[in-house]
Amino acid sequence: MKAIRFAGAGRPLSLETVPDPEPGPEWVVVDIEAAGLCHSDLHIMSGMDLGDLAVKRPVTLGHEGAGVVSAVGEAVREFKVGDRVGIALVTHPIEAAMFAPGVGHDGAFAEQELAHVSTLVRIPDNVTFAEAAVATDAVATAYHAVRTAGSVRRGQTVGVIGLGGLGLNGVRIASLLGATVYGVDISPAAHGPATEAGASACFADVRELAAKNPDVIVDFAGVASTASAAVEVVRPGGCVVLVGLGGAVAPIPIASLVLRNVRLVGSLGASKDELREVYELIARGELKPTVHEVPFSELPAAMDRLARGEVRGRLYTRPRAHIRVAAEAA
Repeated sequence: MKAIRFAGAGRPLSLETVPDPEPGPEWVVVDIEAAGLCHSDLHIMSGMDLGDLAVKRPVTLGHEGAGVVSAVGEAVREFKVGDRVGIALVTHPIEAAMFAPGVGHDGAFAEQELAHVSTLVRIPDNVTFAEAAVATDAVATAYHAVRTAGSVRRGQTVGVIGLGGLGLNGVRIASLLGATVYGVDISPAAHGPATEAGASACFADVRELAAKNPDVIVDFAGVASTASAAVEVVRPGGCVVLVGLGGAVAPIPIASLVLRNVRLVGSLGASKDELREVYELIARGELKPTVHEVPFSELPAAMDRLARGEVRGRLYTRPRAHIRVAAEAA
């Protein structure tokens, strides 16, 4: 089958022919119908230290995958050939991250993906493969950050920093939970989509949130300036949730953190139950991920666009469909 492979930091992605996957006990093969592109892929490509998440090299990237089960291994009872599934990026409990696709084993930038049965979540009938794929991270990660890590509830005021794919979903989720939401992004082009997602207003500078006295600030940018400012402008007793990995370190104002009793929380990924809840929200029409399709052959160029900050919403590709069309054209 065809797959887009990553060999090491500083080396370009390459389209290669690799052996078809064979499922062992408790594993299944999923025909990939949609795969999302994520900033975390860029972090892997840059050689960033991901702590306990060991990156296999070479590896087929892509940790946002959805498709149809085409083969099952021994001891697989819950799923059968023909089931529509999303492959969850399970990080709660953190021990489950050993099965992280596109990191510890080959991911979704391929015609097929080998997936452990513990990572599979059924896709509701009225959720598209594209929505299901990006929901595994771009939506579920935002959902966990806002609802679980930030404990956002009705009547609170929430600031969302970074209005890209995750941030827009964070705005929508906080709004669905009944919070008053304000967005922050240095790009004015991001403000309109955030308002449409439920933000009451948007700002270019984190410090403009201070006048709103936010209970919770969720930072999807994660650069030094935003993390530091968030700790200073959240209300006393409030919570700052760090999700983005835009910077390696940040100068946290210790006095603001301690004397104002601010909670600083890191948030990674989501649980399978949270992904199921996200799928139900999408199925009911309460969440609508913004997705844009790119041809599989143009995936490396699309990753460059993502790195340059030219993408709003979430890019995805359809490996099987695009490879089939290319083969028929040849």
